[in-house]
Amino acid sequence: MLAIVGEDAVHRVEGLPGESGQVGLTLALGRLRALGVTGLRVALPAPGHPLGLSGPPEFNARALEAEEAVVCHGAALGLVPDVYEAGPEGVQVEVVWHVLPVREAPPADVPSLGEAERELAEALREATEVLTRLDVAGSGPVAEAAIDAYRARAERGREVLAPGYPPRAVRVLELAQRVGTLIGVATERGHGGAVSSSEISARREALRPVERTARRAQVAAYNSVVEERERGVR
Repeated sequence: MLAIVGEDAVHRVEGLPGESGQVGLTLALGRLRALGVTGLRVALPAPGHPLGLSGPPEFNARALEAEEAVVCHGAALGLVPDVYEAGPEGVQVEVVWHVLPVREAPPADVPSLGEAERELAEALREATEVLTRLDVAGSGPVAEAAIDAYRARAERGREVLAPGYPPRAVRVLELAQRVGTLIGVATERGHGGAVSSSEISARREALRPVERTARRAQVAAYNSVVEERERGVR
């Protein structure tokens, strides 16, 4: 429960079968379990990439707008968050999860852990070569300081997988986070050394598949326990 809420002020759930209004997260999770839910899948969709979604269109559209969702395993339900900032300068974050019907079908474009690990290594190598050639990643003490600062922030916000996940899932998630660090540094540093429009375009093209691969790997890692249970491993 604490891992879900984090530093947010409150999480509530709306549209839960059998409930007329919003309910607290603890009650909602208990109700979902009573409805037959045995696990939760993460979806991290982006425009043109419905990663982790299975439909119907109404649910996919809400999830794409939020760029995240949770799909229940064991019941045809999904949850999409609405995030609200409250208090002075948005110091408090409140989240309302909307429960919607989903299609019981395999989630879109989710690789196995082995596939995700191989794809991440290849994408990281190719992107590093392109960014280095274009001098986008930067070099020298200023760039190194930026990378160190970004890694420190990423480390503070690192999410640790719960006990019971396969070791490969931890490796894949850590590699995906390192890839995310590379993307974040390249993005935060603006155009870096790319001084021409063709170089800027090449940088974007290099980062796009890397970002997509990193999201796929995160979903594979987070969902690995449910996927193994479906295959009868657990």
